[in-house]
Amino acid sequence: MDNNTTENSSDIYLFNTLGKSKQKFSPITPNKVGMYHCGPTVYDYPHIGNLRAYVFADTLRRVFEYNGYEVNQVINITDIGHLSSDSDEGEDKMTKAILREGKTMTLASMREIADYYYHSFRDAIKDLNILSASTYPFASDHIKEDVDMINILLDKDVAYKTSKGIYFDTSKKADYGKLGQTAGDESRIGEDSEKRNYKDFAIWKFDDKLGYDTTFGKGFPGWHIECSAMSAKYLGDSFDIHTGGVDHIPVHHNNEIAQSECAHGGAPLANFWLHNAFLIFEGGKMSKSAGTFITIDTLKEKGILPLAYRYWLLTARYSTAINYSHTALEDANRAYSKLIDSTASLIADAGKYLDGESDTFKEYKNNFLKFVNDDLDTPKALALVWSLLKDVEIENNEKLQLIEQFDNVLGLNIIQSAKDKVQATESVIEDLTEEVKALIEEREKARKEKNWAEADLIRMKINDLGYKVEDTGNDTKPKISII
Repeated sequence: MDNNTTENSSDIYLFNTLGKSKQKFSPITPNKVGMYHCGPTVYDYPHIGNLRAYVFADTLRRVFEYNGYEVNQVINITDIGHLSSDSDEGEDKMTKAILREGKTMTLASMREIADYYYHSFRDAIKDLNILSASTYPFASDHIKEDVDMINILLDKDVAYKTSKGIYFDTSKKADYGKLGQTAGDESRIGEDSEKRNYKDFAIWKFDDKLGYDTTFGKGFPGWHIECSAMSAKYLGDSFDIHTGGVDHIPVHHNNEIAQSECAHGGAPLANFWLHNAFLIFEGGKMSKSAGTFITIDTLKEKGILPLAYRYWLLTARYSTAINYSHTALEDANRAYSKLIDSTASLIADAGKYLDGESDTFKEYKNNFLKFVNDDLDTPKALALVWSLLKDVEIENNEKLQLIEQFDNVLGLNIIQSAKDKVQATESVIEDLTEEVKALIEEREKARKEKNWAEADLIRMKINDLGYKVEDTGNDTKPKISII
C-alpha cells in the first residue's frame, strides 16, 4: 500500500454493535489491527449473499491498510459442529452434505467435502479480488483448543453436563446478550428439560458413533466454542474487531462473548463488533437451505462480471440491506465497464504516470480518506471517483494516480483492467487492414471539421467491415474493437 495515503489521514469511525453507536477506533496495539471474521460453513458452494460478508471484511481490511495499519485477518472455516440453525437445533450441516453426496459417514468424508467446498470459496473470493486473509483455520484442526476452553469453563462452574452434551450456564453471566437480542430469541434456543435455563447453549454435543474422544465424552464441539477457541489462538484473548452478518448477533456472537469472557477472566472478546446486512432475495435473505441462492458462476453465465457485483455492493453501505435483482446487476455491469473504459482512455492519453500533488489532487485525496474512514462510506467514495473522471480541472496523470490509490480500498482492479483494455485495443489496431485504417483517418478528418453526418456514414462502413468504433468524447483517438 502507498504510505503517502496517511499524510492527511483522519480518525477512523466505525459503527459498533456493542454500544450501538459510531465510535472512534483505537487499536489495542498501536498501528496494528486484529480482525476475526465468521467464515463459511463449507458444506455447499458459496452464494453471493454469503460473499457480501467477505467483500465487507475485505473493504474494512483495505481501509486500515490504506491508513497505514498492519492487519492480522482471520477467517475461520467451519467444517464441523454447525447445526442447521444458529442455536442447538436441527441437523449438522456437514452431516447433511455427506448424506446428500452419498459418502460414508466418517470424519474423513466430512473433511473431504470441506476441502472441496473450501476451494470453491477461495475461487469465489479470488474472482471478487478479495485479498487472502492471514489465516484460514479449519475448525476440525482445533479440537484440542475447544476441549481446553471447555475444561476451563467446567472448572469455573459456568458450564455443566447433561445427557446430550456440555452446556454453558447463561445465568452465570450477568450481562449475557449484551450485544443485543431480538424478540423471540427464546424459541430459537429451544426447550430442553435438562437445561438449567432456556438460553443455555451447547459447547459440546455428545455423539457415540461419530466424533472426537474426550475426557467428558465423545462428540463434537458446538459452533460457538469453535470461534472462541480459534480467535483466541490466532488473535489473543482480546482483539480489535469481530465481524459477521446481522443474523449472528442474537445467538452466535452473544454466545461467543459469554463463553470467551468467562474463560478469559472477564477480558472483552473484541472491542468492536461490526455486522453487514443481508442481500435480500425474493423477500428474504439468500439461503442455501432454502435453495434460493446464486453463485458467482451463475453471474458469469448471465454475463455479469464478478467485479461488477463487487461494484454493486459498494454502491450501498455494508450495514444497509439491499434487494437482489438481475436488472440492478446489469446496470452495475454497465457502470463498471464504463469505469474501466474511462480509465483506459486516460491511460491512452496520459502515457507514463507523472507525480502530481496539485491542490485539487490533495483535495480529492483528503475527501476520499474522509469518506472511507467514516464507517466505510463506499457510496460516497465511488461517487467521488466519477466526479474525478469528469473533472476538467485536474490533469489526466493525476487522475490516474488517484484512481490507483483509491482502488487500494475499492478493490475493483481498475488500473490493471484498463491497461488490459488499452492493450487489447492496440492489438486490434495493429491488425487493421489498410482499407479500415484509411476509413478511420477519413472519419477523424470529418469529425475535426464537425461534419457529423459524413463521420457517421464512414462509421457504418467500418462496421460493415467487422469493426466497432467508439468515440471517447475527449478529442482523443477512438477505440476500435472487433464486432
